[in-house]
Amino acid sequence: MARIHANSIVNDASIRELHRQRTASSWRGRLRRWLTPPLPYVLNREELLIDAPLGQWNLYIGGAGAQPEGYLNLDLFPLPGVDLVADAESLPFTDNLFQRIECDAVLEHVERPEAILKEMARTLKPGGFLHVVVPFAHPFHEYPRDYRRFSIDALLLMNPGLQPVKSGWRTGPTATLLVFLLEYAKLWAPKALRPVVHGILGWLLFPLRYLDLLLFRNPRARQIGNHCYIWFRKP
Repeated sequence: MARIHANSIVNDASIRELHRQRTASSWRGRLRRWLTPPLPYVLNREELLIDAPLGQWNLYIGGAGAQPEGYLNLDLFPLPGVDLVADAESLPFTDNLFQRIECDAVLEHVERPEAILKEMARTLKPGGFLHVVVPFAHPFHEYPRDYRRFSIDALLLMNPGLQPVKSGWRTGPTATLLVFLLEYAKLWAPKALRPVVHGILGWLLFPLRYLDLLLFRNPRARQIGNHCYIWFRKP
């Protein structure tokens, strides 16, 4: 049986409310989404240039309300789009099952990331691929908790016997600058005005995100990179 954290019941309501706000079909919900500025980052296209095909069984950990095509979506909370509610520290699957596992911005929210990496390695088929994305320089964000940050070296240090294939930066230094600037500006605003501040600044600043398309090529981008990634392959 999958273990459920003691604080998960307390945070279930807040996670559900956040999901409801982001997907509400009311006119207020649609208006809020229409006014929301573009994300302050651009993705590194080089990240996905790897031959890691999907198989019959593929696992997506922490997809929340997303519906990743071709994956079994596992999360700690029973949100729409989640296929299985379980704790990734004790995956309810047999060994050598999945051809590909995605773990996208999850490890910072768990108590024992090493345990989850070992579980993903256990359930990955020989020849299968594990894709891990983690924040390096990113504001504090509780979904439902936020415990740590990672570098590529840290992921390699925790490697549970898999073969590293490719690593780099998903979101770069400009993304770091913009997300911290937005959070800093909201610190000075009354609570009721924070969405307004975020909206105005977000629309004004988001074009700068495309500078990262140049900075991804700079080896010093890792000094203040936003999110890093690594592809592992099971021997």
